[in-house]
Amino acid sequence: MGLDDAAWGTVLLMMPIGLACAMTISGLVVSKVGSKTILPIALVSYVVALLFIGLSSTGYALIMSLIAFGFCGNFCNISVNTQAISLEAIYGKPIMASFHGGWSLAGLTGASIGLLMSSICLSPIYHFCIIGAIVMITLIINRPYLQPDIEKEKDPADIAARKRRKPETFLFLLGIVAFCGMAAEGAMADWSGLYLIDVVGIQKHLAPIGLAAYMITMASGRFIIDKATRKWGRQRIIQVGGILITTGLFTAVAFPHLITVIIAFMITGFGTAGIVPTIYSTAGQKTRIPPSIALTIVSSISFFGFLMGPPLIGYIASISNLRYSYALIGVLGIGIIALGSAVKVFKKDGDL
Repeated sequence: MGLDDAAWGTVLLMMPIGLACAMTISGLVVSKVGSKTILPIALVSYVVALLFIGLSSTGYALIMSLIAFGFCGNFCNISVNTQAISLEAIYGKPIMASFHGGWSLAGLTGASIGLLMSSICLSPIYHFCIIGAIVMITLIINRPYLQPDIEKEKDPADIAARKRRKPETFLFLLGIVAFCGMAAEGAMADWSGLYLIDVVGIQKHLAPIGLAAYMITMASGRFIIDKATRKWGRQRIIQVGGILITTGLFTAVAFPHLITVIIAFMITGFGTAGIVPTIYSTAGQKTRIPPSIALTIVSSISFFGFLMGPPLIGYIASISNLRYSYALIGVLGIGIIALGSAVKVFKKDGDL
């Protein structure tokens, strides 16, 4: 499209703007209508928005398409996590992390498909049509298995809480924990390659190995977190996650060599693996307000960690260097440990 760096930077903000706009209403809509109804609608809209991105021939069209894409994406996020909470209640044991592991695998798969489509020079609209068709087939096959949302109206106190719509304080504390975890995720997603180039001094073509190492351990870690949660409890998972994030990032800062940094990034991946799914599961299970609204509160706070973390790293790096920036994100891991130890909801009615 012939966009310069400044224009491209503006375009990249459009999807977060769409996400932020949806956050104001998504939880309320899902709680009123139900995730079983909203998820198929949101997913179809998500695909349509993706197709419009592929059809965009001007910067303005791309901007509007990305805003719509982000808007629909937030409804999908709240709906599908609400479904996961309902399924956890049916199973009677933690399974949220496995769902988020599926999300991580989808990210790796999507990136691989995108690389393939780029290598064969397939037009984005045809690429997105293929993805849209796969999503629609998946939706048709799996829609009958969607579950009704958890009802929390049996106890009089629960009924009063629903009517007042007053979120409990612990939801905001959980949101801050997730904020720290998402800030670490954003640091790895956006800056790990540059860290290897600028601090470690490797050649540019090798830069993606850092993110790949991180993503592999984060994705694989999410498939073992559920079993670990059943054995040790959610609080311990949060505490260990904070320890691993701090250890990984401080190791990368203290020993800026290729092997040690790759190992450090892998440790960080294991650390971030359990933070968000554990927080989402706890918020949905322990709240007295509708799970969709609780998830909106927590995800809204955590989202700003993913959004603000990478720019903050850039600002600090501009006046010092990336090692100081990564050290700051490592300090957030200490915050995860402290808050994870202080939030009483982990002990309410038993940790699980």
